[in-house]
Amino acid sequence: MALFGGKKKEQKEMHARMHRARAMKHGDGGAHEVIRAPWFSEKALIVTEKSVYTFAVSSRATKTSVAGAIKEIYNVEPKCVRIVNLPGKPKAMRTKRGVGTRAARRKAYVYLNAGDSIQFA
Repeated sequence: MALFGGKKKEQKEMHARMHRARAMKHGDGGAHEVIRAPWFSEKALIVTEKSVYTFAVSSRATKTSVAGAIKEIYNVEPKCVRIVNLPGKPKAMRTKRGVGTRAARRKAYVYLNAGDSIQFA
């Protein structure tokens, strides 16, 4: 029985291979799983004049996967991506239970270079 085996090194290599495979999966048409929809709110529409676009993204999306999905779907290279987690809010229900909770959401602010734009319609 060895105290210092090589299993940890093998596990790290396997983890790295899985991570690379998952990252490549997003490039193979998984872009629509990362970006769910454009976020149309008053604030989001105001900042589009400054080349900042807002999208609803999946809860497991990362900045790099969002940037890759934007590049794949809209053919635009993002300058910067920021992700915000929105917690679920408690809301009054007009039932015997009294209070329910709205679902938590996640959105991404995508900053584009000057002169680039995204057309939604």
